[in-house]
Amino acid sequence: MDALSTILDATGLRCVVYSKFTLEAPWGLDIVKDENSQFWRLINGSCTIGAPDGSVIEMAEGDLVFVPHGSAHWIADKATSLRIPSPQFVKARREGTPIFNSGGDGTNLVAGHFEFDYQSLHPFLKDLPSIIHIRQYSTENQLLVKQITQLMFDELHNERPGSSIMLKCLSEIMFVNIIRSYLEQAPPDSGFLSALNDPRISKSLKLIQDSPQNNWTLESLASEIGMSRSVFFNQFKKLVHETPLSYLTNWRIRRAQKLLMADHGNVSEVAAKVGYQSEAAFNRIFKSKTGYTPAAYRRSKIFR
Repeated sequence: MDALSTILDATGLRCVVYSKFTLEAPWGLDIVKDENSQFWRLINGSCTIGAPDGSVIEMAEGDLVFVPHGSAHWIADKATSLRIPSPQFVKARREGTPIFNSGGDGTNLVAGHFEFDYQSLHPFLKDLPSIIHIRQYSTENQLLVKQITQLMFDELHNERPGSSIMLKCLSEIMFVNIIRSYLEQAPPDSGFLSALNDPRISKSLKLIQDSPQNNWTLESLASEIGMSRSVFFNQFKKLVHETPLSYLTNWRIRRAQKLLMADHGNVSEVAAKVGYQSEAAFNRIFKSKTGYTPAAYRRSKIFR
């Protein structure tokens, strides 16, 4: 499995599509801060978004805006329109109360969010910018985003057998293509996304993630990817923002958390699967990273 796929699996990526929205101008929503990552795609009509950094984005038909960290923002047909808090809008929809249906020009949106297991938040997620604007489809990946969201819109508009599974799978594919499109539009020169774009550093991440049980050292990792020890160390730290061995330790603990939650063996077996032959050493490191012993962590998940 490639490095990004393994990371998304480890972070517990889950996607939820709220619905399609048909809104008639004037309309506007203040979106409250949320722990999930929201996305908006403009099917047709007019849409303006006030980004978390204070900038204003004028969306064109087919554009998609992704708010990775769930930051507060606003969305409206135009910047001067009055806005209501998003919980008020959600409540009105649930109660079947008409809202934003004054007869003005219509806007169609598909919206939803991505969820992650924040107890194992990965540097990849932390390094994403506050907002990502995917413009109209000038590349293959951007075209895929358009096609996927059109399929989502169709499933929402014409509910058929298996629609829920279709929407879940389409949303996960869309997330990956959002990241790919972002890298095509403005590839960063540092941070975790740039590490995924660097062939040798990406290979070292894959080695660590695929085989955390191996007795990796700085020298053995550097040798596997054909770099000198010092160049590898400096390049990895520059892009990933932590050392190779620190990343290895953190990845082992993330994998151990997942195995413990899935009840895959006793603590000593879990320790061995993530590279610790000493259960005592595993217990000590696990507690320093999570605040729990492995056994207490498993119990906390069972009874939560």
